[in-house]
Amino acid sequence: MAQVAWLDELNFISAQINMENEHQLQTEEFEREPVPASQWKSWKSFLGMYAGEHAAGTEFVIGPLFLTAGVSAFDLIVGLLLGNFLAVLSWRFLTAEIATKHRLTLYFQLEKICGKNLVTLYNLANGILFCFLAGSMITVSATAVGIPFNMQMPKLTDTLPNGSTWVVIVLVLGALFTFIAAKGFKTVSRAANFMSPVIVLGFLLAGIAALRQLGVSSFSDFWNIWGEGGEPYPGQIKYTFWHVVIWSWFCNAAMHIGMSDLSVFRYAKHANAGWTTAAGMYVGHYMAWIAAALLYAAYIRTPEAAAFIAEGHAPPVAPGPLAYNAIGVFGVLTVILAGWTTANPTIYRSGLAFQAILPKASTFWVTVIAGTLATIAGVFPAFAMKLLDFVAVYGFILAPVGAVIVFEHFFAEKFGVVKNYAEKSGIHFNMAVLLAWALSGGLFYFVSKSQEVFLSFLTLPAWVGCGVLYLVLSRIFQKKMIN
Repeated sequence: MAQVAWLDELNFISAQINMENEHQLQTEEFEREPVPASQWKSWKSFLGMYAGEHAAGTEFVIGPLFLTAGVSAFDLIVGLLLGNFLAVLSWRFLTAEIATKHRLTLYFQLEKICGKNLVTLYNLANGILFCFLAGSMITVSATAVGIPFNMQMPKLTDTLPNGSTWVVIVLVLGALFTFIAAKGFKTVSRAANFMSPVIVLGFLLAGIAALRQLGVSSFSDFWNIWGEGGEPYPGQIKYTFWHVVIWSWFCNAAMHIGMSDLSVFRYAKHANAGWTTAAGMYVGHYMAWIAAALLYAAYIRTPEAAAFIAEGHAPPVAPGPLAYNAIGVFGVLTVILAGWTTANPTIYRSGLAFQAILPKASTFWVTVIAGTLATIAGVFPAFAMKLLDFVAVYGFILAPVGAVIVFEHFFAEKFGVVKNYAEKSGIHFNMAVLLAWALSGGLFYFVSKSQEVFLSFLTLPAWVGCGVLYLVLSRIFQKKMIN
């Protein structure tokens, strides 16, 4: 998801201010050319980056939401092992493989294939979705800030804000995060990388504290926390083993099979650097998710949670109180830092996507626009409370665009398709890409809604469908253009 690693990536792609040269912008990101060998980095440069990226604000929400979906011990523990491994394989054999062959950013590679105008449409979708993700992280931090004010926490089924205190806290946090993202990129980058170990430690300590509260003294006690699973809470669907596997595989679909991390791995000396994503999957998407689920398991045994259950309501999934219940003030600090270090780079990155659409606008003002949208989204707790669903939609929309790059890389010559057709033909809008993206996404989204199929189950079919359609339509359109 968009977290500490975005800061490292943005260090690669953002302009740096040279204070000794009359404040002129100096670029070292090789935005429109392959990264030269002198700038390649070893696998060690990516290890800590991915470990930090995937132990952040989103994890405080995702772990408890698994519990509300009624997962069993086997489904959660084994399902996450398998799903995260499939994600690592996707990064290694697709993203890193292609990145180290061409060494281009996602955006420049798409521009060569799709044309500048179609990439603008992709940037718009990317920017808006990042705003919603950043908004959910403002929500996460707000649940921690609201504790001293005795604020009513949003319930699992809440869509609208539940009071004026909530709105004020979200607006203040949103303004603060936006200002930092717009004005203090270098400070944010350094602080986030410094705070990453603190956040990981917070997850670990919170999980250990929750185990003690739950009276766990053996592996069988740990296993029995989830047992055979149960019925999902109101408004949630039942998660089985395959729900856990597929969702954990594709929650970062936009980054691996969607090729967003081409911008990161283009700096890798070898495609084997893709294996370093395992640090993120098994620190953040395994340890942190399970630790956060334990926090919720401990919380639902408290008298406060029992009162919600007695009234027929699901206990709220509020990261602030959950962490405070386990490790006190340090837990509150961890939640605030986790939400902050996730929201800031996400807002900044959303601003960069919007700047590609409005190239004459300053970075400051497009970031302010992105932060404003994120803050408005944060006022509505539904984005955080439905994070499992939102992340599934996010990956479903953006991942198929990556299939265009993957299928062209591996199959273009076999199908007689001209690579980088937009660049070679001079077109600004490759209709084959748009139709493949729209048709595959539209078809499988219709299947999801009409047949009530879990959307993440259809991410891979939509991705494959988009890739195949792109090759077929490219042959048709390119043949017409040539003739």
